[in-house]
Amino acid sequence: MRYVDSHTEGEPTRVIVDGGPDLGDGSMQDRIERLARDYDHVRRTVILEPRGSNALVGALLVAPTRGDCAAGVLFFNNTGYLGMCGHGTIGVAVTLARMGTIEPGVSRIETPVGVVSVNLVDANTVTVENVASYRYRSNVTVEVPDLGPVTGDIAWGGNWFFLAKDTPYPINLDNERQLTDAALKVQRALREQGITGRDAGDIDHIEFFSGALAADANSRNFVLCPGGAYDRSPCGTGTSAKIACLADAGTLAPDTDWVQESVIGSRFVARYSLGPKGEIIPSITGRAFVCAEGSLVQQPGDPFAEGIG
Repeated sequence: MRYVDSHTEGEPTRVIVDGGPDLGDGSMQDRIERLARDYDHVRRTVILEPRGSNALVGALLVAPTRGDCAAGVLFFNNTGYLGMCGHGTIGVAVTLARMGTIEPGVSRIETPVGVVSVNLVDANTVTVENVASYRYRSNVTVEVPDLGPVTGDIAWGGNWFFLAKDTPYPINLDNERQLTDAALKVQRALREQGITGRDAGDIDHIEFFSGALAADANSRNFVLCPGGAYDRSPCGTGTSAKIACLADAGTLAPDTDWVQESVIGSRFVARYSLGPKGEIIPSITGRAFVCAEGSLVQQPGDPFAEGIG
């Protein structure tokens, strides 16, 4: 399989551009289900050590079902599959531009949760107009061992998030292990107490927030991804979920920039518009940089040809 690696504000994406499995016809949801059912060894090969890492997100390019889309994409990580990935979509857009598939301007990409648009501003800067996002429940309190009651919002930004009102530790890399452990405890408590997203959707992303360190940013976050690794970027779907909460609370007006810092200090600029039915449509602007191109190799006799784990 041929791949292109990039990072979006520090968070890596590996795009499989050739040699992936033939998933046939059908919707993006049909194809990601087929990928999970019949070709999960591909996900493991691409993502897991020794070829990948827990922080890596994979993206398989597939033919779109719609004529107005430049590509279809299926996202996956070290534990499974994602409906949407904001940083990954920015990485995919920069990769498609490098391949000559898209040019500067607006293109559309089909994902399992819907069509998103990408505006390639320059070789590295992309604005993603995400799927409609919303706050599902506000001020939900979960009892968490060692932390006590933790209150936050449940919101959809392409994945399900629990957005805690406060952070148990200052958001910096010195506290990465403590923040990760705390977020895992929150995630576990939500599941044990039966707290879910709409239609019993699993809340597999946890966000903590604090004030920004930079004077021109609005917030700093720490995001735990489903596989237990923290997001080096400010998280595109997580920032979309945050924007949806702010919009629902009436504290952020449409077409107003909101600058979200990550735990490593990288940033996304977010804003939202209102759809035809009043739905919240977030846009996320960030930068991605291609950092490697190559082929994944499986030699005969390799005991870890399909990854470790």
